[in-house]
Amino acid sequence: MSEIYLTKDGKKKLIEELKNLKNRKILVQKELSDAREHGDLRENSEYNAAKETLANIITRIGELNFKILNSKLIEDQNIDFNIVSIGVKVLIEDDDCNKYQYTIVDIEESNIEQNKISVQSPLIQGLLGHKIGDIVEIELPGGKNKFKILKIFK
Repeated sequence: MSEIYLTKDGKKKLIEELKNLKNRKILVQKELSDAREHGDLRENSEYNAAKETLANIITRIGELNFKILNSKLIEDQNIDFNIVSIGVKVLIEDDDCNKYQYTIVDIEESNIEQNKISVQSPLIQGLLGHKIGDIVEIELPGGKNKFKILKIFK
């Protein structure tokens, strides 16, 4: 897996989610125990649902533990604001003179309503490493588009 970069707030949210999932895990384990008491487990829908929920919680706990332990804080990185990279804000313009501003973050923090876009997205993958003034042609799901990088900032 590639390196994981998070903002301080993003890491805090993951830690909070982990805490909540650990508490939820205890409750689901209790549900499993209660469901076992209702007899034949092969036909017990409560048991099967709780078992599936527990498996999903355990998987997510593992993912969160890995990401939290292996993450680097964006704020601690020596970011070059001359090129498009994770941790910067970028202002771009398309061929129709529409302007878009995005903060480039890891997938865990992406939120299009807040203009936070994942570094793994096709748009950002096409912009990575480019400088202010560059015109970049990027293959997006809707076809090829050209974007001019107007500004890179903190």
